[in-house]
Amino acid sequence: MINKLYFIVTLLFISFPLFSQTESENDSLKTDSLKTEKEMEDAETQEITITGTRIPEKIIDVPFSVFRVDKKELAYSRNVGLKDVLADVPGLFLQSRFGGTDVRVSIRGYGNRSNAGIRGIRILQDGIPESEPDGEASIDVIDYTSLETVEVAKGNFSSLYTNAPGGVINFISDMTFKQNYVKQTNIFGGYGLRQNGIRAGLMTKNYKFYQTYSYRNYNGFREHNNEFINLSNTVFQIYPDSRTTFSLLSNFAKGTIQLPGALTLEEYENAPFSAYPVAVSSDFKRKVSKGKFAARFNKSFGQKIENDIEVTAYVRINDTEYTTNVLYNLNNRYTIGGLIKYDQRSKLFNMKNLFSTGIDYNYVSADISAYNNVAGIKGDELQTQNLEVLDNFGFYFQNQFYIYKDISSITLSGRFDNIKISNDNQLFGFQNSERIFSDFTPRVALNYKLTPTIALYTSYGIGYDSPTAVELQNYPYTSNNGETTLNPDLNPQDTKNFELGIKGNIFTESILLEKSYFEVTFYNTKIENEIVPFVINDQTFFRNAGNTNRTGVESGFKFEMLEAIELVVNYSYSDFKYDDYFAVNYSAGGDTLVSDYSNNVVPAIPNSIFNFILNYQFNISDKYSGMLLWDMDYISDMFADDANTVVVPSYFYGNIMAGVTMNISDFYCILTSGIKNIFDEKYVGFVNVNANPELNPSERRYYETGEPRNYYLGFNFGYKF
Repeated sequence: MINKLYFIVTLLFISFPLFSQTESENDSLKTDSLKTEKEMEDAETQEITITGTRIPEKIIDVPFSVFRVDKKELAYSRNVGLKDVLADVPGLFLQSRFGGTDVRVSIRGYGNRSNAGIRGIRILQDGIPESEPDGEASIDVIDYTSLETVEVAKGNFSSLYTNAPGGVINFISDMTFKQNYVKQTNIFGGYGLRQNGIRAGLMTKNYKFYQTYSYRNYNGFREHNNEFINLSNTVFQIYPDSRTTFSLLSNFAKGTIQLPGALTLEEYENAPFSAYPVAVSSDFKRKVSKGKFAARFNKSFGQKIENDIEVTAYVRINDTEYTTNVLYNLNNRYTIGGLIKYDQRSKLFNMKNLFSTGIDYNYVSADISAYNNVAGIKGDELQTQNLEVLDNFGFYFQNQFYIYKDISSITLSGRFDNIKISNDNQLFGFQNSERIFSDFTPRVALNYKLTPTIALYTSYGIGYDSPTAVELQNYPYTSNNGETTLNPDLNPQDTKNFELGIKGNIFTESILLEKSYFEVTFYNTKIENEIVPFVINDQTFFRNAGNTNRTGVESGFKFEMLEAIELVVNYSYSDFKYDDYFAVNYSAGGDTLVSDYSNNVVPAIPNSIFNFILNYQFNISDKYSGMLLWDMDYISDMFADDANTVVVPSYFYGNIMAGVTMNISDFYCILTSGIKNIFDEKYVGFVNVNANPELNPSERRYYETGEPRNYYLGFNFGYKF
């Protein structure tokens, strides 16, 4: 407690420039004599996302590991699922349950505990949270065809965002157009894939309007694997003057996703594209109807435009129906939220200083009920009815002070969060309960430029990850025998994270190798009370492990050669183990068995991930250009359970893609085609962690088959005016 108070006092002292005399950022940035004109021009392309830092800065000046998806690859990509968009981000591990919407996202092990939804990683769209106050997020509403880029900030960001010990992902709408246009998009592929949509961008001097709509239908490569969804995304920006922006943003999604369920080892080996029989007979599915509307005001002010204030308010409605083997569940959620952020660029002791502070608020009220499931149809027997409330208030401070010119800086940040989760039983049989989680999470980071384009960075911070409402669901074997609606024994997981990295650009005069970009990060994380899943009678619950140690290295290298060839090599190494973990497992009859999992490897995380991309961009003429891409991935073996008795084999797969762009007067079109999993590798695409420990090993359902070889063809055409 004393250390935290000391950190707060230090943070407030460093943040004093809020009241200090301000000067233009341009005055504080002196051009180093070592910088050549070419280096300055190329360094400008290293734009950093607001998501990871809350303050816009170039990548080279940010003491964190960040990644920005290349827009030109999105233009030719299939853009059907999250793996199409983020598969090549160093350090990111994605597992798709059946090739479509449901994807487990893991950064440095955070997110691997989720068998549905995303945990431990803050999800944003255009800077507005898609994550709930308790940290759970779904990405059903993201239209991947509408994106300019995706920004990924990796590592512990609990000092800036609620429940973000693994990082932040921000999906950004494409507002970069320079003239009016309308565009029609089409993707056709194997297993009944069809995605069609339309995009339009309109602009004048005082406003920009952006609208997308797409419809996707996918029969799927497994039995009981169909999905269809309608997606809409709208952004309207008004510019009353050069310093003011008023934005209206909305998105909407409506569709149905059938869930094939996990397989036993025998089923996976002999019938990998079959479904869990109960998933078919009970019609496992999820129906979503959700939408969001937001208003944002941004104003820059001051004599030299050194201050910026942003105010955002939003509402969201999310109606979901989903089935289990016995229940037909209805979940109607209503969300209101707001963000207030203030940034200031100033001088402190005649040195450049960047300060940011803000307040986040998010409130969710949910009516949750369950009826008997009659072969996938809602029955007449009401089983449960609950009122759930999630409430989160948080505020943060961040200050980046440049110690010497623009070469070295120290960043201090801290966040306080108060998260309240309550669940009131509207029928009988359970006592109402409430859990409150609050903590202050500080972080300190240093950045030092070895050259104008190469920087060392390091940080140390405290992370905090509260249980979600779903994870708090009580069960009969807790300390109160399941008498309350929420589990009284499940506690937040606390982390202490250290990282050290180097990143930058290297420029040469050689035609063979013109430029290379690299980033290598070492990290070590200590976790107390790690939240882990386990299964009883086909239902997933959660408990705390003891202590976990995570050590790893993330590396990414990009080489630009011969003006047209780009080679990307990414490698991630993970060594995640439980230092001490005594787990209680339950048989179907309620008998207990205490197991010692100390020194075991954390499941569902491969030891090694290798990614290799060869990209060739060509120009046929002024009107014709294109891209050829070869993408290979290797995922090492991993465990499926905490006991480390089940090993999921390693696998290797490759993808190819070719695309051509044609520009004829004001008309343009893009033709693209590709093959996913070109070698038709059989692999486990999703691991159902700690599945059914009460069953015999041969009956446990750990496996969901990965996507087999399949083809796609895209045709997009548009008109600029």
